[in-house]
Amino acid sequence: METTAKTTQDDKVSLETTKEDGHKKQSSSELGQQATTTDKNVNQNNAEETDSRNSATRRNKNKKSKHTKATDALTDRPEESTKDPDPYPHRETKQDAAYKARPRSSRGKRKNAMQFDSQKPSGADATKSQGATPKKDFGGSSRDKKKGSRTPNKHHPSVNGGDTTPTKGEHQSQSTPRSASRGQCQGNPTSKSRNYGGTPNKNKNFKPFEDYLSLEEVSDGLKRKRLLQGAIRINPRNFEESYLAAQDGGADIFLNGLTARNRALEGDVVVVEFLHKSKWKLMEDDYQRYKQMGQKESKSKSTSKPKTEEAVLAKQLKDLKIESLQDKSAMNPTGEAAEITKDELALGKHDKADCLTFEKSSQSERPETENQASKGLDTKSQDEGGSLQEETDSIVKRLFPEEDKKEQGMDEEIPERFYQRLAKVVYIVERSHSRACSGKLRPPPMKNAPNAVFSPSDYRVPRIYIPVSECPEGFLERPGDFESTLFIARIDEWPYNSPFALGHLHRSLGEAGEIEPETEGMLMEHGVDYSDFSDEVIACLPKNLPWTIPQDEIAKRRSFRDECVFTIDPATARDLDDALSCVALGDGEYEVGVHIADVSFFVDENNALDEVAGLRATSVYLVQKVIPMLPRLLCEHLCSLNPNEDKLTFSFLWRLTENGEILDEWCGRSVIRSCVKMSYAHAQGIITEPERVWTPEEMPTITNGFTIPDIVERVLNLNKIAQNMRKKRSDDGALRLDQVKLLFTLDKESGLPSGYNVYQQKESNKLVEEFMLLANMAAAHRIYNAYKDTALLRRHPPPKTKMIDDLILMCSEIGLKVDGSSSKSIQESLNRYIGPVGDKASWGKGQILTVFYSKPMQRAKYFCTGSIEVEDHFRHYALNVPFYTHFTSPIRRYADIIVHRQLAASLGVGPASQRDEVTIQDQAVRCNERKDAAKKVSDMSGEMFFAIFVRECGPLKQDAMVMHVLDRAIDVLVMELGVVKRVYCNALPLKSFKFEKQGKQGLMKIVWEPDHMHPEEETQTLQLFSLVKVELKAGKEPLKFDANLIRPE
Repeated sequence: METTAKTTQDDKVSLETTKEDGHKKQSSSELGQQATTTDKNVNQNNAEETDSRNSATRRNKNKKSKHTKATDALTDRPEESTKDPDPYPHRETKQDAAYKARPRSSRGKRKNAMQFDSQKPSGADATKSQGATPKKDFGGSSRDKKKGSRTPNKHHPSVNGGDTTPTKGEHQSQSTPRSASRGQCQGNPTSKSRNYGGTPNKNKNFKPFEDYLSLEEVSDGLKRKRLLQGAIRINPRNFEESYLAAQDGGADIFLNGLTARNRALEGDVVVVEFLHKSKWKLMEDDYQRYKQMGQKESKSKSTSKPKTEEAVLAKQLKDLKIESLQDKSAMNPTGEAAEITKDELALGKHDKADCLTFEKSSQSERPETENQASKGLDTKSQDEGGSLQEETDSIVKRLFPEEDKKEQGMDEEIPERFYQRLAKVVYIVERSHSRACSGKLRPPPMKNAPNAVFSPSDYRVPRIYIPVSECPEGFLERPGDFESTLFIARIDEWPYNSPFALGHLHRSLGEAGEIEPETEGMLMEHGVDYSDFSDEVIACLPKNLPWTIPQDEIAKRRSFRDECVFTIDPATARDLDDALSCVALGDGEYEVGVHIADVSFFVDENNALDEVAGLRATSVYLVQKVIPMLPRLLCEHLCSLNPNEDKLTFSFLWRLTENGEILDEWCGRSVIRSCVKMSYAHAQGIITEPERVWTPEEMPTITNGFTIPDIVERVLNLNKIAQNMRKKRSDDGALRLDQVKLLFTLDKESGLPSGYNVYQQKESNKLVEEFMLLANMAAAHRIYNAYKDTALLRRHPPPKTKMIDDLILMCSEIGLKVDGSSSKSIQESLNRYIGPVGDKASWGKGQILTVFYSKPMQRAKYFCTGSIEVEDHFRHYALNVPFYTHFTSPIRRYADIIVHRQLAASLGVGPASQRDEVTIQDQAVRCNERKDAAKKVSDMSGEMFFAIFVRECGPLKQDAMVMHVLDRAIDVLVMELGVVKRVYCNALPLKSFKFEKQGKQGLMKIVWEPDHMHPEEETQTLQLFSLVKVELKAGKEPLKFDANLIRPE
């Protein structure tokens, strides 16, 4: 069985995703509107620890708390994740001292500060969002049922700066923990005495996380551009490294460590504050290269350049020494040294001043001065001499700052672009991460501890304390029975004074490594709603089945039922949402139609079905199944353009030439009757063998009085037009970044993968894609012309400048001529090096360059036109067009339904939408986040099935190419599979290995140990684009596989 989602070129260049849990996002512009007129200083840096410590602190320096000893025993995660951010948890920091120095009235008593205002939330109101539906229950925490336990108010942030996530359909309150007064805590009194999984209460002063700023401070900081807002990305290989994209296209902003991340999770929209520049990381290679280039340019200019007057005067002062230390006549009446100006020194007014007698000092005179000092020059005179010498140096620095910098090798200040800026999270605008995760349950680290420890599979999520009362029966007595069981848990809060979060156990998913439990875990982690549709939603659909189109509705539409209309889709597709038609008009002109299922006819704005569709926002395509956005009755029956059935559609009709030049255009609601459902393989057969006479047995059933020759003629005409249109788009600068994608064949009984093949986009796929792109662009122009402020479009920003520049530089170092100045130049560079599949060297090089060019690319995003002021920012970079949207897949994308409604209203064939600019922009954000989450889950599903295939059918030996060389490992691209794996040198039978840095890349020389097959040592050199062979085999953990280098023969 194969499952393939139809994608457009736009989808292929949007390479990454964020997660979202249904909250309304508050933009930086909204925050800025709430700024107060008082200029508050929010640019505070991390408090540095004092050097002096009292003796009691020193005695406790190497002691471990019970909490630390307990967590050290948990070795299922990297060791650093259990480290306390502060190795001296009891010492007083500057922040603590500042807090204690406050008046008690401003500090407040902790007990009183930890009480909620039960009447109203602080900050923005936590109201129900439009179109919300009840969220799937994650199961109640027994902690909530205990007497005196926390019961977090869903309208409030969690206690002690904790982490709460509103349910779907709720807006997140914009107040943040402890925002009313820096240094205060919020919560209920019971949280004060809570013992966090064996952490002693004496560690109550342990504060690894800083307070969040108040909403007013954040608003003011964003308005004055002292703070920055963005979505956080966490390195999946190292959870202590996090990043935010730089808005100026430079190097990503770096958040170093858990403390800097401040309880934010992957995909959360956060506000960060930059650390002081002294803490930023200098990109040494880039800066040295910049200096070398500057020196080469200025060398010829400076060889014969005479010294400036300032340089001469500065040298004279530096060469003078102090002869007299007793004369105080140079002092002004206040006893301070007389001010010497640059003009006075230049005019010689101080050459023979009474206060100081200067003369040139030579090396031979210096011992005499030292002898005078040793023979009894009093200490006071020495001190005065030292202070006067310092004063002289300060005069030089003040009068000739540039010359002083040059003498110290500081010709100029290092430009900011050569630094990677460091920052810390000071506010969480939106908790996009679902706070749900799959993983394994570990027994309590200490006897009688109240909590067990949940260890997530995703290391970017913190460990979670789970009350032992929620653990499955028998877990405490026989924890070994549950070692391979996969659970799902959810974070309730993350206290400011604990490295672990608090949460509850939802339920057991099943055996780790099995397809369905792992799949369910993926869906829940990424907030994908896979529950059945409610009765209220189903009630929105027609009740009398089979449903037929009312005659009065047909009379309102243009009918294409008597024309040759057909679909081309994957063989297993059941939701057919697009069809094509083509009529030859003569004289090289054609009438081409794109007919899209009219889903908006069945989904009324703001009813229950519309609300659920808006929340799901997209269908999710997994290897073994599809999670639909709409009920299957709608997807597969009412709207699906099945053959020989009358269906409601929204159509674009063009009269155009063979070269794709549009002469006329019509758009409107229509009704069609498809005459045949073709697969891509059928259409490709016609294109590949145009002269072949096809038999009825070789083609699917054709109805409505049309024949096989009719279908063949139309497919060939459409392909001819599509090829010309594609060439024109390519000449205009369109970009394609196609990467290898695997399709799996599944065993019908077990559901396990029994084989795979590489997805190849053939001419039939490109034919359909070309006309879908044309329809999307036409819809974008129409709705933007009709609704300048509320049109829903899709934009693709240019790639990140710094990453593109680094790529160009790296390629130039190895002799590759590539360009990144535009989408067209990138495509031309790729075409120069992509070779045929049979040529391993050129094919692999082209695939690696495609991966390299994909990394700087930003995600394409939906947006409301009123949310962006500059029209030039509407552009779609990869397609290189000014306006673009999604219109052609309303069955699986909610954005397309909105576009259908706007298009119908603009044509006067549908009601005007009641949604304003803000509401549409909120929905656009939701669509972006759900689309990104769907892509992540789809990719994870493919990775899981391939790991299972390796486990069941491996090991596999594959050709690969070196993609990156590290100091102790190499990254390789397995060319046939499109898989990137890291090969570690210490896992190979090597005698030695040596790494050498070469510009942006590296070189590794490895020496293989002799063995019975290879009696002598063998040296192998590995660098970028080196061809190697690797062996893929199942790893120690479920659903993991490793790659090892195969020794060359």
